[in-house]
Amino acid sequence: MDPINDTQISEFLLLGFSEEAEFQIFLFGLFLSIYVITVLGNLLIILATISDSHLHTPMYFFLSNLSFVDICFVSTTVPKMLVNMQTQSKVISYAGCITQMYFLILFAALDIFLLTMMAYDRFVAICHPLQYTIIMNPRLCALLVLVSWFINVLHALLESLLVLSLSFCKCLKIPHFFCELDQIIHLACSKTFINHMVMYFVAVVLGGGTFAGILYSYSKIVSSIRAISSAQGKYKAFSTCASHLAVVSLFYCTSLGVYLSSAATHNSHSSAIASVMYTVVTPMLNPFIYSLRNKEIKRALKQFL
Repeated sequence: MDPINDTQISEFLLLGFSEEAEFQIFLFGLFLSIYVITVLGNLLIILATISDSHLHTPMYFFLSNLSFVDICFVSTTVPKMLVNMQTQSKVISYAGCITQMYFLILFAALDIFLLTMMAYDRFVAICHPLQYTIIMNPRLCALLVLVSWFINVLHALLESLLVLSLSFCKCLKIPHFFCELDQIIHLACSKTFINHMVMYFVAVVLGGGTFAGILYSYSKIVSSIRAISSAQGKYKAFSTCASHLAVVSLFYCTSLGVYLSSAATHNSHSSAIASVMYTVVTPMLNPFIYSLRNKEIKRALKQFL
């Protein structure tokens, strides 16, 4: 395939899922429902934490930020997919594709950082309860969120600038329903060594570092819970982090499953279907997990509604 200069590229094609008209109607209704539920569910979590003074704590501060990021995360991909289904089009502009990729990287990484902060918050609450209010003060919580935004804005910008420097071939078909970084790099005809090195380096440093932080926090939490003598005390301590543990397991298991399965099978279509789990389904399930397993959230939602 002949390379063409990236300034001449006007659009990419998002192949998505099935081309059958009946199945397209079903998918449109399904993803529209998921999107509405995701936005409303996460918005209710945000409003509940703001309106209830009992929820003005570090744990719920991080939770409301996670809900906001999840709304942005799902809004990066699903609306464009719904428009393409409705108009029977697969086209996304070059600028639109790069922009979508930028925000996907940003919000996915912010999700991971916020889950790590929430793990650290539970670690301090369970392992150092007497010092909790001193350590997890409002200034530190705000600083952690601001630093995570700053790091990930620069990270997403770096990845996007590296993609902008690539030359692409005439075949610009992306076998996904969104512009995923790895898929775009595979379409390039120029050398992508630097792109791959940066992508893997960031995955190891940021992804691996945050995951190690979560594992360390929960190893200390488990040790502290085991040291509690009463069964009621153990249950109370575990219940405070059960919702977060469920969300962490869901996010990491689905995202790892996507990339491990795609690496093993090299089937881009199955990878596109699997990627729906962590980009669409996980943000929808987060509000349900927190509201169903958390009495304080239930009470705040009842008062708000």
